[in-house]
Amino acid sequence: MTLTVEEELEEPDDSADGVEAAALGDGSSDKPRSIAATLPVEDHVFRGIVRSIGVFVLVMTGSIGLFLGYQAIPTLHHYGWHYFTERNWLPAQDKIGISAVLVGTVEVALVALAFGFPVALLTALYISEYAPPKLKATLISLIDLMAAIPSIIYGIWGFAVLQPHAIFISRWLSQNLSWIPIFHVDGDPNAASWTQSEYTSSAFIAGMVVSLMVIPLACAVMRGVFAQAPIGEREAAYALGSTRWGMIRSVVLPFGRGGIIGGTMLALGRALGETIAVLLIISTAYDIKITILTKGTQTTSALIATLFGESTSRQLSALLTAGFVLFVMTLGVNTIAAIFVNRSRSGASTDA
Repeated sequence: MTLTVEEELEEPDDSADGVEAAALGDGSSDKPRSIAATLPVEDHVFRGIVRSIGVFVLVMTGSIGLFLGYQAIPTLHHYGWHYFTERNWLPAQDKIGISAVLVGTVEVALVALAFGFPVALLTALYISEYAPPKLKATLISLIDLMAAIPSIIYGIWGFAVLQPHAIFISRWLSQNLSWIPIFHVDGDPNAASWTQSEYTSSAFIAGMVVSLMVIPLACAVMRGVFAQAPIGEREAAYALGSTRWGMIRSVVLPFGRGGIIGGTMLALGRALGETIAVLLIISTAYDIKITILTKGTQTTSALIATLFGESTSRQLSALLTAGFVLFVMTLGVNTIAAIFVNRSRSGASTDA
């Protein structure tokens, strides 16, 4: 049988295309469809609980700030700016100020960072990049355990164990680096009459003790950020011939820069507010001095802890004003630290 060309070629069936076009509609009128997801009741309950906790934390923080600020009004009204410039604390003579106290607070905190920052950074790098898995878990547990030790234990250990040995470091610094203002001491450290007790109860020793307390916090933040360094960039560095240290220097450290800064500032906020450990080490002295090696200093939190129980109404207002200043300082430092840490975790610091 002979087939004609018309019989061999079938007419295309446009019925399927017509159905599809009808289902999709005109392309010129297509609009994004919104998908409404219906959450189960458990998710709504969980979201409500989490939001309530977040709001509660904000309300409590704001309430504490408002309370301290309200209690500070009588002191600020009575003393004015002299409260921030006066270094003496003599209620009987109506001379009350926190300039010396603020200087002592900053000195102890900076000494703590000077000791704690390199230890925290190197420990975080070792745990995240070098340590074997079993040793890594052990080190993380030990560092977390350090954060759980009460501050009074650190203070007792610093007073009984660390201080007798730290005074030799203080004396060596005063003898060999006295040309640096912070290590200069009045008198001759080499004289026979110069005793070791001149170096006890100093901001230097108190800062060494506080450094042990801020290392776990800074190390945990840095370690968490280093672990998030992109694996692709790590492998690219290895592919270009980098050693492990070269990869760390070119990938991990630039990525974790925000975490390093944030962890350091969180440690600074912790050091600014430390109380008991510092109180057990220092001897009270309301004096503004640059040197950190000799006896005598005072911090804001130690001042409040020492005088709170025996204060009159005016002195109590002055102490609460000091607490308000410390609250603002630590809140500002922690806020800036949180910004840096969040930027680093979002990858914003990888542009460098």
